[in-house]
Formats: sequence, structure tokens, C-alpha cells
Amino acid sequence: MKAELVELIALVIQVLQINMRWMTWNLFLAFVPLALSIWLFRTKRGRSWVWWLGFLAFYAFLPNAPYLLTDVIHLIDDIRRIPSIWIITLVLIPVYLLVILSGFEAYVISLINLGYYLHRIGKSKWIFGVELITHALCAVGIYWGRFLRFNSWDFITQPDAILTKGVEELFGKQPLVIMTITFVVLWGLYWLMKRITLAFVNKGVNSQPTNPHVPKAE
Repeated sequence: MKAELVELIALVIQVLQINMRWMTWNLFLAFVPLALSIWLFRTKRGRSWVWWLGFLAFYAFLPNAPYLLTDVIHLIDDIRRIPSIWIITLVLIPVYLLVILSGFEAYVISLINLGYYLHRIGKSKWIFGVELITHALCAVGIYWGRFLRFNSWDFITQPDAILTKGVEELFGKQPLVIMTITFVVLWGLYWLMKRITLAFVNKGVNSQPTNPHVPKAE
């Protein structure tokens, strides 16, 4: 019994060590657009060529945040490898939930920051449409990343592949179905998480002096 427990713990540690590599990297990529959104949309700076370059980088890296939703496929493989339901329930699933939710929350806050910027420049009516367009673009980006294995920096390193293979894939029946489902999932989860996030933010704002830089829930 003791030997089996030691073997099981060793297996869990091995699985977590392997997962920590891609989890850490994917979370880093997910927080890049969040950092850019703060710099672009929360600071009062003019739209210079540097700003527009950052804006393009923001959209290039943004799909990395909701992309973590697709990493649930690794959880399925790990569940098959670990025989203990308790380890799966108490260790594996919580770790995956933390990583996936952190990545998606980075996506939510990034778009909230974008909405705040649009509101500040008098384009509040654009927010909903921009969010829908962003979900659609991220659905494409997620498909490119998961199935075609493109990275955000491939727009610079191999733009020819994106313009040929990437664009060509968009018109296939199966890719369109996958991207449509992804778009619906992003829209639904974002709608829910945005309201939860703003509820927490506004609760904190209401308990302190007014801060004009924190958006109110719509």
C-alpha cells in the first residue's frame, strides 16, 4: 500500500512538472495582451505610430488568452494516466481550472480595458460591435493556433504561410464549424465573466472614494 502511494505521488509530481512548462508559457502569452491593454487603453497617450504598433501586437497576442480553454485536452490525457479519482479531483482539476480561468480572465479584462478606451473617446456605441468582431478574430486565431500550430509572431516570421495556408483553411466546412462554435463559446463566457468581473470591481469602487478610471457595469 505504501509503495503504491509513493508511486502514485511520483506520477502526480511528474505530470504536474510536465504541465507546468506549457501552463507557465501559455499563461505568459495570455498576460501579454492584458499588459498591452493597460498600456494602450488605460493611459492617456496619443495614437502615435508606437501606439498603433502596440495595438496590432495586442490583437496578435489576444487569442492566446482564450486559447487556454482548448488546453482542456491535456486534462483528458492526464486523467487517463492517473488512476486515483481523489488526486484527479483534489489536485489535477483545480490546477487546470486555475490556469484556464486565469487566462480567460486576462481576455475579459483586456476587452474591458478596450471598452473603457472606446467610452473615453466617445465611441461607447462601438463597444458591443468591437467585442463581437474581437470574438470572431480570436476564434480564427484559436483555430490557427490549435490546429495549424501558428504562433502570434508568425505574422512577422512567416506571413506567407498565414496568407496561404491560414486563409485557405478558413473556408473549409469543418474549420467554419469549429470557429463558429468557438465564437459562440467565447461570446457566452465573456458575457458572463464580464458581468462577474465588473460586479466585483464596482463593489470595490462603491466602498471607496470614486475612481474615474474604473468602469461601471453596464
